[in-house]
Amino acid sequence: MAISKDKKQALVNELSELFSSAKATAVAKYQGLTVAELQELRRGAREAGVTIKVVKNRLVRVAMGENDTYKESDSSALVGQLLYAFSDTDEVAPAKVLDTFGKTHPGLELIAGFSGEGLTQSTADVTALAGLPSKQQLIAEVVAQLLSPVHDTTNALSGNLHALLDGVSEKATA
Repeated sequence: MAISKDKKQALVNELSELFSSAKATAVAKYQGLTVAELQELRRGAREAGVTIKVVKNRLVRVAMGENDTYKESDSSALVGQLLYAFSDTDEVAPAKVLDTFGKTHPGLELIAGFSGEGLTQSTADVTALAGLPSKQQLIAEVVAQLLSPVHDTTNALSGNLHALLDGVSEKATA
């Protein structure tokens, strides 16, 4: 069913807004997925702060052309039935959501992506991004690394203190 010119322009405006605020965008083929599976994907994406859009590739190209950041991006990979995952808070979330869902649903396949700076990412790049830990997990690992010397020093000092107290206790009982 054809959509009116006004609706197309509204979609282009919405996509332009999503592209301008996105830190990352992942693109995937979804051929063979049922409506229920797409709804499941959208639900999971929403929980991760990712917006999923299924629109015509031509409208995406128009929206990218209207955005200065994405104007020069290579859009040659945007062919076939595609869905677009946008995140304005996390660079890894769109790729991770699609990759995780694709592991249990073979109809979903990552094909490309775009960084927040407008750089086109290959399938390998997007898959590598999907394999990265989440932002919260990376922060936790950095904090643990920073606290490691403090814990080591505390443990060493408390060990010596326990040995001293044990020695004093033995002398007191003797």
